[in-house]
Amino acid sequence: MTIYQSGQLNTNSLTVPDLYVQVQRPQTLALNGVPSGRIGVVGTAAWGPVGTPVIVGAMGDCLSAFGPKQALATDIGTAVNIALLQGAADFRCVRVTDGTDAAATGTLDGISLTAIHTGSAGNAIVVIVTQDTIITTSYTLTVTHAVLGSRTYRGATWSTLAAAMAADGTALVRATLPGTVPALAAGTITLAGGTDGATPGTAAFTGTDGVARSGMYALRGQGCALGLLHGVSDSTSWTTQAAFGLGEGMYMIACGPAGDTIANAAAQKAAAGVDSYAVKLMFGDWLWWDDDTNGSMLVSPQAFAAGILGGLSPEQSGLNKELSGVIGSQKAGLVSSGQAATYSTAELSALFGAGIDVICNPAPGGSYWAVRGGINTSSDADTDDDSYTRLTNYIAETVNAGMGTFVGAVISPTLFGDIRAVLLGTLSNMVGSGVLGATTDYAVVCDTTNNPQSATALGYVRADVQVRYQGINRFFVVNLQGGASVTVSTGTPAA
Repeated sequence: MTIYQSGQLNTNSLTVPDLYVQVQRPQTLALNGVPSGRIGVVGTAAWGPVGTPVIVGAMGDCLSAFGPKQALATDIGTAVNIALLQGAADFRCVRVTDGTDAAATGTLDGISLTAIHTGSAGNAIVVIVTQDTIITTSYTLTVTHAVLGSRTYRGATWSTLAAAMAADGTALVRATLPGTVPALAAGTITLAGGTDGATPGTAAFTGTDGVARSGMYALRGQGCALGLLHGVSDSTSWTTQAAFGLGEGMYMIACGPAGDTIANAAAQKAAAGVDSYAVKLMFGDWLWWDDDTNGSMLVSPQAFAAGILGGLSPEQSGLNKELSGVIGSQKAGLVSSGQAATYSTAELSALFGAGIDVICNPAPGGSYWAVRGGINTSSDADTDDDSYTRLTNYIAETVNAGMGTFVGAVISPTLFGDIRAVLLGTLSNMVGSGVLGATTDYAVVCDTTNNPQSATALGYVRADVQVRYQGINRFFVVNLQGGASVTVSTGTPAA
């Protein structure tokens, strides 16, 4: 008996009577959906690698990777904190700088110690060398920081300690040894000279594509469903964000400048030429946020909008979902001030007509802060809703992530059937999870009717998939008839 993997045995050319066992792959009945709540954040920080996506799942992860939060509109930690409070839980964060940032340094007994990352957080790193009280030839080097944590290394020489730090992928500092290495001795030093540089320009946030990606382009292939250049309000970047979002299946959350007017916002959007379901543009009515580190801060509405969407299933809209942590806006003022300026119907109509969303209070459901429109920048009524962008990207990315296994297979009725089975199974699972409404809301065609021999002879296989989404209740009309002369019908309503 011989065991073969599926495809290795030509059963039409067997000549020896025997038992032949073919191991076949388990049948794929459906594709697992891709993450629909992962948020890509591009921003500034006081610590961390530059131009490299970092996985963040909680505030502790963010602080360990990027240092203490800063009182800046572009701060990564602030964006993550806000989005976490709305229900998001999965981030890929990219730090950007203007190039003038510097690493903190210090010298201890002639040994140069340098923070592994640039930024002002490095100035709080303390390096302590202590001598063992029992084995006096042994020393302990402790690197400590109130937010970044502590690292400990043991050795009898500076060479040993330097090698241990170099081998530690989580090290906070690196040691540079002189030509003549001094003997170890007890001592303490606090690093200094670390700087964050100035606020980066828009070009640093959008970054560059290619072999060495940076900024927004560092988020390529990270599986992010949502993306934001935190605190960037430059309208010249909106079409670039739209192109990136379309290519990556990412819903980009952009914003206008703080204190903007409705007329200027509409004019800027028109001048920028952004008209795409890949971009959600938030009006420049920035929000007051009570930060646990920096107190009351005026922040962009981007992280609030991205956070609420990141915590919702992809068929959902951000419309009318209650937001947490907002203590006021530029238009309404701080809640504690007692101001109550709200948007009129005319103002909201002007914003939504221009394809611009806004966060305000009250919302249709009550006196709370919420995304008021649930729209993107598309001028097409069929594609201008949050749910269209997110669900279209979700289905497309799910198919893209799993259907590639069929490439290279022999084109046959079996292949057509397998393709149909996987696609139908995937869409059926979406019905079961509530992403789609019913089994009658989708159809898949992949057979000889749409794959003629003239096409398959050239290696082409086509699957035509139609999916009907569930609508979003945007305009809820209740017809009320009252009066003593009204005749009330109590019939059972149709389902």
